[in-house]
Formats: sequence, structure tokens, C-alpha cells
Amino acid sequence: MSGRHNILLFGPPGAGKSLLAKVANELQPPLSHSESISTTKIHSLSNNIFAIVRNRPYRSPHHSISRAAMIGDSSARPGEISLAHNGILFLDELPEFKRDVLESLRQPLEDKKVSIGSARQRAVFPANFMLIATMNPCPCGYLGSNTHACHCTMSQIKNYRHRISGPLLDRIDLHIKVSTVNSSVLLKNTTVSTHEHITAKNLIRDTLDTQFKRYSKPCADLNSAETIQYCKPSHDASLFLNDASVKLGLSARAYFKTLKLSRTIADIEQSETVTINHVAEALQYRSII
Repeated sequence: MSGRHNILLFGPPGAGKSLLAKVANELQPPLSHSESISTTKIHSLSNNIFAIVRNRPYRSPHHSISRAAMIGDSSARPGEISLAHNGILFLDELPEFKRDVLESLRQPLEDKKVSIGSARQRAVFPANFMLIATMNPCPCGYLGSNTHACHCTMSQIKNYRHRISGPLLDRIDLHIKVSTVNSSVLLKNTTVSTHEHITAKNLIRDTLDTQFKRYSKPCADLNSAETIQYCKPSHDASLFLNDASVKLGLSARAYFKTLKLSRTIADIEQSETVTINHVAEALQYRSII
């Protein structure tokens, strides 16, 4: 949540991917006054609401959603990506969404806005959302599981993962593997720690406050020039990142996203300098599928 970077949660069914997304929603900081006004304006076009939106949006469309419903239609009504502006867009089981729907997210994820309409009418809506998506490792979901056998063929696994294009994956900052938790561990942890929840929420708020004071936006929203200015790593960290970029074949976009994520990790640790450790941690979250 710190830095509002896009996240893909990757793991077997029942590992808690959807639960983590819902918890992330609870950790969102409150809307500022200007964010509340802009969010209310968008929702008023779709829902005819008359009250100010006070909470950050959390939109979770079904995988059967159409492209028009996701990005907006020709009558210039905002779609899910605009209704998620200043909040979270949660896409559960990402490969189950239609290909054209997923590909329609690429430009809004880059530009933080979407242009929709027909030849006679066109509208531009903001679409600055944090994407949280989930997926299984294979069609049955149990590839690599210690408790269930996977019966998928290599061809089925390859086709399943290819439902998500490389350019879309490239726009997701953190690819996080979520493993199944042993039932004996679950039985020992049946209570929710209010203290841990508050601590995490305060850490996210403090990190975002640091970033807004530095450049008036979350780290994920920095453009290339701002990334070079504000996210410059130490000399050793820069050499390490350049070497890793060549070995891993990172695109220019992935390179800058790694820099921004490294800056956020440094901010969480209240470090003014982006070190090798921060860059190494950021690189660990790239392309696990």
C-alpha cells in the first residue's frame, strides 16, 4: 500500500490472496478533501449520488465484465477503472478476464486517465487507481503444491499464463507469491491483532506523507524525469541495478518501476538513500511467472 504500487498475488486456491486484497482495502488512508471531491464527481455521473464520498473506492468487478463496463461506454459514462479512481481496483482470477478487457487497462495504468466516447462525443475521465490482481499458478491451481497434485499439462499451463500479456505484467510493480498456510498455524492465530493493524496503517500513512511532502504524489505516480530526480540510488546500488537489468532483461518501464519501488522501500525504512538492499528487495518482486 505504501507508494500505491500495483500488485499481482500469485498462488494456489485458498492461500488467502482475495483476503489479502480485502485487508489492503482496510489499510487505505482516508481521502483528502480534494480527492473526496474528485471521487464524488465521478461517482455522481454513474450512481446519481448526492453525498460526498468519504472512503476510498474499492471496486471488484466480476471476470465476465465487458470492455465498455471496465473503461466506460460511448455515452461517456465512467467505467470501473474511473470509479476506482483514488482507490483500489481488485481483479480476482486475472486470467479469467477477457483478453480485450485486460488489454484495455494498459494505457490507463500508464497515463492515469482514460479517453472514451464515439465520433460525436468524447470524454476524458481520471483513472488513477491501485491495481491488485490475483491468479493461480495453473488452470487447476495446484502447480507446486505440497498438498494437492497438479494434473495440468505443460501446454495448458503455458496457455493459461499467456492469457496475461507481457506488456500488462510489465505495468505491475510487485509480483508476490502467496503460499498455503498450514492448518495448524491457522488454529494458533484465530484472533486479529488490533495493534498490528494500527501499526501497519500508520506505517503506510507515514510513508505516503513522506512522499507527498517530497513530490506531492505517491511514488508510483512519478514520471521518468521525476524518478531520475527523486529515486536516484547510491553508486553501488546503481551499478547493481544496471547489472541486474541486463541479466534479467528488464524493459525500460520495469527499470523505472524498480527504481520507484526501491525508493518506497527506502521510505518505509526512513532511509534517505536508496541502497543495494532496497534495490535487491525490489528486484525480488519482478516477474515470478
